[in-house]
Amino acid sequence: MDNMDKYKEEYGFTDADARNLQDILPLAEEYLGGLTGHFMDYLTDIPEARDIIARHSAPNRLEAFHRQWFITLFQGKYDDKYLIDLRRIGQAHVRVGLPVHYVNAAMSHVRRAIQQMIHDTFNDREQRRMYRESTDKILDINLAVITSSYLDAEISKVFVSRTIESGLINIAERFTYGLNLVLVLSLAGVSIGVMGLFIKDLTHIFTGNPERAIFSALGEMLILWMMIELMENEIKNLKGGSFNILVFVGVVVVAMVREILISTLRHDDLKTQAFLTVTLLVLGIVYFLVSKAQKCSFKE
Repeated sequence: MDNMDKYKEEYGFTDADARNLQDILPLAEEYLGGLTGHFMDYLTDIPEARDIIARHSAPNRLEAFHRQWFITLFQGKYDDKYLIDLRRIGQAHVRVGLPVHYVNAAMSHVRRAIQQMIHDTFNDREQRRMYRESTDKILDINLAVITSSYLDAEISKVFVSRTIESGLINIAERFTYGLNLVLVLSLAGVSIGVMGLFIKDLTHIFTGNPERAIFSALGEMLILWMMIELMENEIKNLKGGSFNILVFVGVVVVAMVREILISTLRHDDLKTQAFLTVTLLVLGIVYFLVSKAQKCSFKE
């Protein structure tokens, strides 16, 4: 966390500057009433600032607060307690929803008023320059600390947002990984069942209807091939690989081939077989186009 010494070093604020500001404290007290009154008039002329003041603070209380802050500019003591007080001011501005550009504009207004006060009081040019420089430094430090509260508030919002977002993404990724794992296990279970049917059909070749058993065994082989392709694709996905749409197009093609085999075995009419054949042809064209598109993307 920053301390006041660091701000003093960064803005070149020295003990001589502190003494200069303390020297003009009586002058600031003399001008205090007119400056704070003029500053309140300036704030109430801004509709948005006036609305915020009306919602969160009484004008008299706010004017007393500004008088206190104005006097502390020239107190001559600028330690970590002073820094904490400035941060509280910034946090109060953030809390009431005062836009940061009003803080900058108000500080510029105060700066011009103090410079005018110095100009009207001191005839010596070097003396005026010395007091102006010291005043500019303390006002710059005030502005930096107060506006830093706005940055801290934004960082806090972003941090909370990113933390929630990261947590949700992490949960979603784990959930998706779990679903993929369940899918792989399910495909493995189905594959085992298909293997059992395939073995059963092989036995029927020698004990039952050989023609029907062979066609049925070929169908189970195609299903088993589909299971293998799907499992390999899911395993690659679990390892972080990319989604391969070509595998799913191929699975549909194989399913259609199996359907044609079954249709032939059932001796379906020519109209049904022609429809299945045309569908297989269309799927084959889709498979070819997807395969060609993937090869082109790999080359790029």
